[in-house]
Amino acid sequence: MPASKAQIKAHEKYNKKHYDGIYIRIPKGQKENISAHAIKYDGSLNKFLNRAIIEAMERDKGKDK
Repeated sequence: MPASKAQIKAHEKYNKKHYDGIYIRIPKGQKENISAHAIKYDGSLNKFLNRAIIEAMERDKGKDK
């Protein structure tokens, strides 16, 4: 059963309150590779991207000047 308009609106309101969005661009053809890897190892593309960003930030901490 599709979501009702009220459910969609409530979901959008929740997301707006609790999350920031980032739009990224990747080379053509990479989306499927990245998505497949993400699903295999993290279960979702969003989880994978969050983990990759956090791990990169942790690695970069030692590089601060």
